[in-house]
Formats: sequence, structure tokens, C-alpha cells
Amino acid sequence: MPRIHFLDVTNRDGVQTARTGLSKFGKTMVNVYLARLGVAQSEIGFPFLFHEQPYVRAQVALAEAGALGGLRLSGWCRGVRADVDKALPLGLKHYNLSISTSDYMIQNKFRGRLDRRAIIGEMTAAVRAAKDGGAETVGVNAEDGSRTDEGFLLEFALAAKEAGADRVRYCDTIGGESPGHIRERFAALASATGMPIETHCHNDLGMAVANSVAGALGDLEAGQDAWINTCVNGIGERAGNADLLSTILAFRHGFGLEKTEIGDALDLSWARRFALWASYAFGQPLPYNQVGVGRNAFAHESGIHADGALKDHGNYELFDEAALGPFPADWHGREGRVVLTGEYGGKAGFRHVMEGLGVEVVDEELAFQLVQLCNAMTGRPLTDDELRLIAAYPRELALLFPGQL
Repeated sequence: MPRIHFLDVTNRDGVQTARTGLSKFGKTMVNVYLARLGVAQSEIGFPFLFHEQPYVRAQVALAEAGALGGLRLSGWCRGVRADVDKALPLGLKHYNLSISTSDYMIQNKFRGRLDRRAIIGEMTAAVRAAKDGGAETVGVNAEDGSRTDEGFLLEFALAAKEAGADRVRYCDTIGGESPGHIRERFAALASATGMPIETHCHNDLGMAVANSVAGALGDLEAGQDAWINTCVNGIGERAGNADLLSTILAFRHGFGLEKTEIGDALDLSWARRFALWASYAFGQPLPYNQVGVGRNAFAHESGIHADGALKDHGNYELFDEAALGPFPADWHGREGRVVLTGEYGGKAGFRHVMEGLGVEVVDEELAFQLVQLCNAMTGRPLTDDELRLIAAYPRELALLFPGQL
């Protein structure tokens, strides 16, 4: 039976959100939380960029040390061989290679530099380079796929498959899709190619989650696994991407979706910790009505609703809020007298905090230096989960700071 998998792109598309940013240590924490949640794959960033490479090496080392569980790490490259050649020495085993496919972008983005034939040539050369370099899986991204005509989209997908690609990512780059339309296109394309078509939906019309669910159903109809791109808290360029938690909950609790099977061993008891951490790290407050994790997601006031919820929360709640885990209560958020550890702290404060958290520190001197460096990098107090990661994996995290430790 075909199954649904989640491929989160917070560390690639999410960090491109305008007027925000995330440190390399923050990107590391995204991968840690995705691993705790049981998501299949994280698109961790851009391995061909010089400033991403120490971070990528650190993620590979963390994965080898067991810090990321079964999370698969993938790199995003443009669909050109030069990017792939720069990325391969870093040791990633999974890639997504992206190139524009719509006539609109061919005319208005490439402006005569590439035509359809050249686009397929660039893409297939990049796929072969990745596979020849040892990549286990390669996805090919049809940027602006939702505005690409069906004939060329099929030609592009079949050429990718012949070159060795494992999936094609259908990018609704400008967020104009609708559920019925995308489901039909996915079912047709997955059937014609015999390979999964991966959803990548933007939220410009407020339908990114609905479109992701519908596209995945088209895959399942065609007998193919579905791969869904998401971002934590629905962040992303412009109006954002499909929200990770909302999409998971849709398949778990959406009416008519009971027969779908999720292929990832998901543990939603980490959902609130991840969402609140991401809000803190990105500096983006969660809307009160954010699905599952917003302040009002399980709040009742009006008389009829309050009466019904007091009698049985199922009267007015679709699922039990306890499934989403506890809200974080971090050391740095304590009121009154508190001793913290950070960029300008000393050993006494460091030891006090670690002992208070009940954390066993693997290498005290290195972990202490990492606390200082990571606090300087993020510019904010470190959370309990961040401190625990530093204490447990200081040698791997030291790769984030080449030449400094």
C-alpha cells in the first residue's frame, strides 16, 4: 500500500523568509526537532554555498553519531552540475535539484539563456552527476510546475527518471493551485511516470495545506508513495509554505482520510516544543489561532462552547491537545533570581545550569566554549533543548566553528 512521507524544507525554504533569519546552530536544532518528531527527511540547506559547508559537515557528523535518529539529510542545489560537484564532497546522500520549467519563467526569468531542451539537458546532467557521486536518492524540482503545461512537465519528469531521479517535485511556486486541480495533475503525472510526485505548496491563497493533502491523494490514487514538503509553523517566502503540524493532523484526523497510511513513525509529543522553539528562534510570534499550538487552539469562552467543552472536550475539539506534548518551560525564562549561562558567562554559571537541568556533559571545556559561541551566534539565551544538545554532542557541533575551537 502506498504511504505518505514528510520532507520538511524549513532549513531551505523556511529560512528564506523575508525579514527573519536563523543561525546555523538554529538550523541544527530544526534537524534535531524533526528527528524527534519522526519526520522522514530534512532539506537541510545549500551545500554548494561556502558559508553552509561547515554546518553541513556538522549535520553529517551528528547523524553518524546518532543524534538525528533516522532522519535523512538532503541538500538543495540548482539543477546544474557545478552545484552538485561542489556539494558531493560533504557526504550527503540525498539531493533535490531545482530548475524552472514553465514557459513564463523561461521567457521572463531565463530571457533566452535557456529553452526547454537546455533545461532538460542541464537537469539530467546534474542528476547523473549526483548519482555517479554516490547519492542514494535524487529528487528533481520543477520550479513553477503548476504553471508548466502538462506535455512538457511529463517530458521533463520522464527525462529525470531516465537519468536516475527517484522523485519529481511539483512546485506551486506562486501559490495559485486549488485542491481539485492539483489532485488531478498529480494522479495523471504519477500514473504516466510510475514515480512519486512530491508536493511543494506555497500559501498565497491560503490553501497550501489543502493543496498538499490533495496532491498527495493524487499520488496514492496512482499507486505511488506521496512526499509532502512542509515548514514548521507554515513559515516561508511571502505567505509561507504548508504547515508541518497542520498537514500531519489533516491526515490523522481529517474526515475521509482514515484509510491513508503515514509511513513515518511520527511522535507529536514534540510538536509544541518545536513550534514554540521555532517562534522564539525566528522571532516570529505564533498567531493565537495557529493550528494545534496557538494560544487559543484549545481555548473556549462562549457559553455554548464552554458548556460543551466542560462536559466533554470532544464536543468542540477534533483531537486531544495532550497528544501535542507539553509547553516548554525553559531555564532562561524563569522569574526572579536565576543564574544563566551564555556568551559572557563563566564556568560556575555553566556548571550550575547544567547540573540544574540534570545534564551529563561529555566534554566540559568544549561544551562551555560552545555555549558561549552558540549564544553569540543566536544573540538570545539558549533553550534547555539547545543546552542538552551541546552537552551531549560537543565534538560534532564544534564543526560549526572551523578554526575557532
